[in-house]
Amino acid sequence: MFFVTRSTHNPILGPDHMTSFEAHAAFNGCPIKIGSTIHMLYRAQSELENYQGSSFSLSSIGKAVSRDGVHFTHREQFITPEEIWERYGCEDPRVTKIDGKYFIFYTALSTYPFGGDGIKVGLAISRDLKTIDEKHLVTPFNAKAMTLFPEKINGKYVALLSVNTDQPPSSIAVAEFNKIEDVWSEVYWKKWYAELDKHILEIPKRSGEHVEVGAPPIKTKEGWLLVYSHIQKYFENNKIFGIEAVLMDLKKPRKLIGKTRGPLLIPEESYEKFGQVMNTIFPSGALVEKNILSIYYGTTDTTCAVAHVPLPELLHSMKFPHKETDFARLSKKPIMVPLAHSTDPKNWESRAVFNPAAIQIGNITYIVYRAMSDDNTSVMGLALTTDGVTLTKRLTMPIYTPREVFEEKKIPGGNSGCEDPRVVQIKDKIYMYYTAYNGVNLPSIAMTSISEKDFIAQQWNWTKPVIVSRDGVDDKDGCIHPEKINGKYFLYHRVNHMICGDYGATPAFTERNNFKDIPIMHPRPGMWDSRKVGVSAPPLKTKEGWLLLYHGISDDGIYRVGAALLSLKDPTRVLSRSTDHVFEPRENYELNGQVGRVVFPCGAVVKKDTIFMYYGGADSVINVASCSMKKILASLKPVK
Repeated sequence: MFFVTRSTHNPILGPDHMTSFEAHAAFNGCPIKIGSTIHMLYRAQSELENYQGSSFSLSSIGKAVSRDGVHFTHREQFITPEEIWERYGCEDPRVTKIDGKYFIFYTALSTYPFGGDGIKVGLAISRDLKTIDEKHLVTPFNAKAMTLFPEKINGKYVALLSVNTDQPPSSIAVAEFNKIEDVWSEVYWKKWYAELDKHILEIPKRSGEHVEVGAPPIKTKEGWLLVYSHIQKYFENNKIFGIEAVLMDLKKPRKLIGKTRGPLLIPEESYEKFGQVMNTIFPSGALVEKNILSIYYGTTDTTCAVAHVPLPELLHSMKFPHKETDFARLSKKPIMVPLAHSTDPKNWESRAVFNPAAIQIGNITYIVYRAMSDDNTSVMGLALTTDGVTLTKRLTMPIYTPREVFEEKKIPGGNSGCEDPRVVQIKDKIYMYYTAYNGVNLPSIAMTSISEKDFIAQQWNWTKPVIVSRDGVDDKDGCIHPEKINGKYFLYHRVNHMICGDYGATPAFTERNNFKDIPIMHPRPGMWDSRKVGVSAPPLKTKEGWLLLYHGISDDGIYRVGAALLSLKDPTRVLSRSTDHVFEPRENYELNGQVGRVVFPCGAVVKKDTIFMYYGGADSVINVASCSMKKILASLKPVK
């Protein structure tokens, strides 16, 4: 697992209204380090002017310097439109040093209004990054975002470029040159383009997705790392811009040996959402220092920003075949499966057992789980374990059954009952929050409680359940915070597909119809948790913050598990959130069942440094997975 940290200094570069060439925008910066100084080349846009009846802003390439990679000074215009093939602008530079020279590739615009035939790759060469020594038009066809590898591979110069970006479908392709002059040879490129299919970098993508070269490739021990732009729903109005990465073989760069499982970043912050082009991020450069990868990217075609990610963890997660690097299953098969009891005419757990809560009392872990009968009624069962995996006892009768009108079956054979428990102990009382459903009304969150003494003695003297969510609102995934916050109880719940929170004077939350639905965590479009997010297990207290395991649902309906760290003083404040998921369905019993491709935890306990996470597989069975608390907290620690 890894966590991508945006710089607190973002945006690190933006328009300078006092300087004409960059008064409108400064974005898509590409850094290169010379000694101890970072030089940033970036796209600068002048103020809008009326040109041929429309607003036109001329792009040129600016330059700035920095010692720390976030504070840039000495901004100046570096590359300007001079040739006929770039007369309407120079955009999006990528700079590489090789053979003692700096090769700066950029997008050259030769026609207006802009169109594919007039959008090509230009090249500026500099010996000292102070003056431009020569310029060349590179591609005779539509292309953008070209960059050289920083060293020869198998004795050849090698480049990456985005081809047919404005005449899709686009591709990222590899070009090899025997001599550097071939880079701007029209003869070379015509032959190369005629055989384009041989040169394409086969990045896995779905129909309607668009990719472009981002940062110049970075050499690592594992392979060449390419950070690139990935756009979902490219041909629709609601495009989803993301930043992804692939790992290429060191000797055969067309061979992919790894890939991120999804976006590293999507637009989330205000500077990534609001600007010239809303909800847009675009990677344009990267640096590595002390095992930290810094990704430089443009935001909304207006400003430059930077984000950081631990490089070893990123590379480990990328390599094929993708392996689980966080939670690991503790049993090769489910620890609980449905059972039919001959003494029970309703067969209360014969159809499914799943979505278990867990609580640790002494050396015993109590697993409170959802069980479903033949007639689709959900109740709660109980099992006990001392080692966290092997069951020492499993009760033959349910410990909790529907008893109120809001959870009693209204439609014969339809789903109803008490679902998906979360159990929390506060002092000597155990609180259980669950989803109450009668098959007619919208699902609601209900609460009941029992004394610790009665729970241990298996005397099921539960209090009368009450609804703690708003009337007429589809609300699920309810869980009480394990401690009071400023003298009040705090309830996690899910409204409008996001994790919300609300305060109350009592665990019954009689203020429920006045809930504010304080946002805690939203779905992230284009990522593994794009459709819905909800609390999984009750949060676990650590010195770093409250560790919250949560479930996320992707656009294609896969349920996975992620992790977030919440403030100790304010559970509505998210300190960090896993970029990738920490657990996903892989086994047959998780992929196939009542609802396939689902892992759904409702409980977790900690023994020494180990988290035991109990989950339902495909809404049918129960298993347990574990992870080191130290490891998961280290993964969630922001990079400074």
